[in-house]
Amino acid sequence: MVLGIDIGGTRVKAALVSEAGETIHSAQAPTGSQPESFVQNLNNMLRDLQQNQPPVAAAGIGCKGIIDVHSTKVLTLPGALHHLEGQQLSMIIGAVLPLGCPVIADNDARIAMAGEKQWGAARDCKDAVMLTLGTGIGGAVMINGHILRGTGGIAGHIGHLTVDPEGPECICGNRGCLETFFSALAIESEAATVVHRGLITQLSNPNPSCQDVFTAARNGDRVALEIIQRATKYLSGAIAGLLFVLDPEKVILTGQITAAGDMLFDLVRNDVQQRTLPLLRRAVPIVKSELADPSGTLGAAALALTLKEQ
Repeated sequence: MVLGIDIGGTRVKAALVSEAGETIHSAQAPTGSQPESFVQNLNNMLRDLQQNQPPVAAAGIGCKGIIDVHSTKVLTLPGALHHLEGQQLSMIIGAVLPLGCPVIADNDARIAMAGEKQWGAARDCKDAVMLTLGTGIGGAVMINGHILRGTGGIAGHIGHLTVDPEGPECICGNRGCLETFFSALAIESEAATVVHRGLITQLSNPNPSCQDVFTAARNGDRVALEIIQRATKYLSGAIAGLLFVLDPEKVILTGQITAAGDMLFDLVRNDVQQRTLPLLRRAVPIVKSELADPSGTLGAAALALTLKEQ
């Protein structure tokens, strides 16, 4: 049994997971906005989770930002959890783990790929690309069975691919990044703009959610459909470029936007195939995550298993 921990901006989640990927026991708690409350909430939850359970063999932690995998040190983490920069996550939880229990950590997108590799859509692959489609865009790349991390631990930040050199400024400091055109925030921003311009649309809420836009588009709303089609072109173009560079067996999409289902997947698959088929001469499968629990704890547990197996 291993422990998987997913540190989010508002909630921290944990689960005891078997080698077969079965969640035995799970829990969650508020992340806490201050360092003291974060540590207290996390450790109290982990103590309760492990009560009356066999000792865990290893622990894995997923967190946003740039993480040094084996030292578990948080190198860069902007936003609400900025206070974790410079901290070793293994030191924070070490007091509530069995003595000598190994701990590994990585960013949230790469632990999602670890979960797909162990139990999900990438379990039969050596080469795969994954994109997490949510508030922003994350990503991970697996080459010859190994998750790519790069020299400085930045590899896989697909959301910061430049898709328009003169595009809007991104939070990363670059311009025209993919997530400035395709992400929940980008879609919601454009939808709010058309509402404020007074266009005739089903989007009556002054601040429509990404789900609202997809729902309206599915119901035949022309304005919403144009927003989705325009955003999806940037996503498809980026995926096509990745296929030419990496030549993976499949592309896996996960995250809240994939709840749009066939409407999203059909647009992406058709556009990517048109862009790549003449050179690749094969249709690369673009599939949805197969993990039963999308919370991130399974991916963190899969990462922990790599320690147990060493």
